[in-house]
Amino acid sequence: MERRDGSVKRILAIIKNEAVLLVAGAAALVSCFFVPPSAAYVDYIDGKVLVLLFCLMTVVAGFNQIGLFGRIAASLVGRAKSVRSITVFLVLLCFFSAMLITNDVALLTFVPFTLLIFRLLGNRNSLIFVIVCETAAANLGSALTPVGNPQNLYLYTYYGLDAGGLFSVTLPLAAVSLILVLGLAFLVPNSAVSACKTDAEGPMDSKILAAYMILFLLCLLAVFSLISYWVLLAVVVVFVLLQNRSLLGKVDYGLLATFVCFFVFVGNISRIETIRSLLSGLIAGREMLASVLLSQVISNVPAAVMLSRFTDNSSALLVGTNVGGLGTLVASLASLISYKLYIKSEGAKPWRYLAVFTAVNVGLLLVMVLFSIGYY
Repeated sequence: MERRDGSVKRILAIIKNEAVLLVAGAAALVSCFFVPPSAAYVDYIDGKVLVLLFCLMTVVAGFNQIGLFGRIAASLVGRAKSVRSITVFLVLLCFFSAMLITNDVALLTFVPFTLLIFRLLGNRNSLIFVIVCETAAANLGSALTPVGNPQNLYLYTYYGLDAGGLFSVTLPLAAVSLILVLGLAFLVPNSAVSACKTDAEGPMDSKILAAYMILFLLCLLAVFSLISYWVLLAVVVVFVLLQNRSLLGKVDYGLLATFVCFFVFVGNISRIETIRSLLSGLIAGREMLASVLLSQVISNVPAAVMLSRFTDNSSALLVGTNVGGLGTLVASLASLISYKLYIKSEGAKPWRYLAVFTAVNVGLLLVMVLFSIGYY
């Protein structure tokens, strides 16, 4: 009986921690019945995204292990006057950093940082709301630049846009988004930060810190395609194998598998002629709203790829796929990163997170859609 109870608990724990992976896997499996597996499946997988995620998670785990985020968090908590001021700082950090280092990287970097800060504060009351605000800030801030998120880079390249053409579309979005996410941040109670205890730590190894900083810089260079992501992977793997193999065990392989499942699902449905014909007829003159709605189901990156084949209206797709990153948890795959990082934390409440995430994102989505309809 005890063995059975233990097995049930393990299954329930897997369902709780890997719910998104299970849904993505089921969707991918169902799609395989309509498009049988073949060599074409290889083309579905975005190797760059997977490699960058793996390398970034490894490097961030290294920073955590040497205590870098803990030190920065303790320093920030020591200087902050209130939980609200910490929230504003974190939201702005995610919003502006995502413009340069992508929404994925921003969340991979600063959500663990946020978890540490609130652990030091001993206050989890606002934690879910803060992480949801950070996620929205990263998704919206990344909309400004061509390198902020994958769909912008794809559309920028696919349509041969210039910087002026891109920024004329994305700058108004970013300006309104900044006002909205700051407004959300100011909803956090302005409670004073109480004294908190920090773990005693010895001196940080400056050489190891420098090595991780170099690896992080290489990750950014690969994001900007200044070096090959395969070169990055080789450097990171060799370094970890020689320096600290335990980091390989800290990579969230479930998240990587979730991305693979989504790639397979989207790749398959894009090859179903009925769906392609339906999309072609539906989006004509409705590109912005179509990309918003489609993003809610298959996420904004594959939505951009699919819909770009049926329209020349690049501005509408830029607006729709960036605004469409709000809404459901899968509307922007970067949002999965925050969710996965949160539910791995002590005392996590996944269903409450999903409720808060959905309420905030649907509200933001409605405001941004109304603004977009009126402005563009």
